[in-house]
Amino acid sequence: MFFVLSKTLGIMALPLNFLICLGVLGSLLLMTRFVRLGRALLVLSALMLAICGFAPVGNLLLYPLESRFPAWSPSQGAPDGIIVLGASIDLDMSAAHGTPVVSTSADRILMAAALARKYPKARVVYTGGSPNLISDDAKEADFAAGIFESLGIDRSRLILERRSRNTYENALFTKAMVDPKPGERWLLVTSAYHMPRSIGLFRKVGFVVEPCPVDWRVGTGQDVFSFTDVAEDGLSRTNVAVREWLGLMTYRAVGRIDELLPGPRG
Repeated sequence: MFFVLSKTLGIMALPLNFLICLGVLGSLLLMTRFVRLGRALLVLSALMLAICGFAPVGNLLLYPLESRFPAWSPSQGAPDGIIVLGASIDLDMSAAHGTPVVSTSADRILMAAALARKYPKARVVYTGGSPNLISDDAKEADFAAGIFESLGIDRSRLILERRSRNTYENALFTKAMVDPKPGERWLLVTSAYHMPRSIGLFRKVGFVVEPCPVDWRVGTGQDVFSFTDVAEDGLSRTNVAVREWLGLMTYRAVGRIDELLPGPRG
């Protein structure tokens, strides 16, 4: 039920979807006796789309997430394992064309491959099944294997977790699959904005990992208040940020993370 709600109500709560629906509702009301309400909704929809698109709304929401964990430092030595979270591969396009199609967050795979080449003894885990509400046999991890091999990572080093549908299941199923031993050091590679929620979930299932954030969407603190001249970019950042904050609040409400905004420890 949690997964179904996240793929229905969660999607409709995204700013772009919500504001478009608001505009459509306003347009329909223009043909009824609620003309004034319809006009108000149309104006509100257009105004909020402009604000989210051009103003630094997305930056302001993303920066607290992306700055929560620093970049990983190799100063402590080689890790025993590298975990990369899915969501980089467009599963539908990959299945349609029979080849991996990377749509977003490619840095996750690139960083994991670079780390794997640097630390040849480290195990590499790609965790990602199908995020679709109605899925078939196509799994993201299966396509990821070909990408890693093309980047010079031998197939024998890869551990493919292909059942998970969301970040909670990433943590749960990965822990069960690799059975981490005391004293082992595992890196977690995911987008910087996604790291707080991911770390919180891995902690909750009892899997201690070291954050290795990638795929930043905002620069330094000085860039937070920057406006953009391409509305699509601003809307994209706002959508990503709102989805992540909603995920944090929901997981905290149901007890899957212990803090609203997990951060570094020790």
